[in-house]
Amino acid sequence: MEIKAEFVNPFIEAASLVFKDTLQIELIRGKLKIRDSPTPSYEVAIIIGVVGSYKGEIVYSLNFDAAFKMARILMPGLDEQSLREEYKDIIGEIGNMTTGNALRIFASNGQFVDITTPTVIEVKSSNLQFKKTTTLSLNLYSKIGQLEINIAIM
Repeated sequence: MEIKAEFVNPFIEAASLVFKDTLQIELIRGKLKIRDSPTPSYEVAIIIGVVGSYKGEIVYSLNFDAAFKMARILMPGLDEQSLREEYKDIIGEIGNMTTGNALRIFASNGQFVDITTPTVIEVKSSNLQFKKTTTLSLNLYSKIGQLEINIAIM
């Protein structure tokens, strides 16, 4: 698969926008890599299916510390126990907003796609298998930790 900016740039732009507007956090772009699967590298993953002009999946991943920091920023009044119970829903919404913004960017370029509801998993306790497919992987860096975006779209 040829690497095309049209696949990657909407997700980078959308993640940067959501993190800046919602979390007041700047993201710094790392290097783009090609992988053979969208399998997440970190402990928590947000998985979103893509259908329409392109088909595949987007897998965002981050470590527990970054996930809890994001949840704490968005829900500062939650006690520690509630935060641990609710963090998946909270970061799932960040993944949803990021992907929704990317889809808006695709649409503004005349490419219409749709997404599935985000699924948030703890990678080690999940038996979810990712199929082998060419994946574009990018790490974004911030003051709360790394966010990995794996884009497996055809």
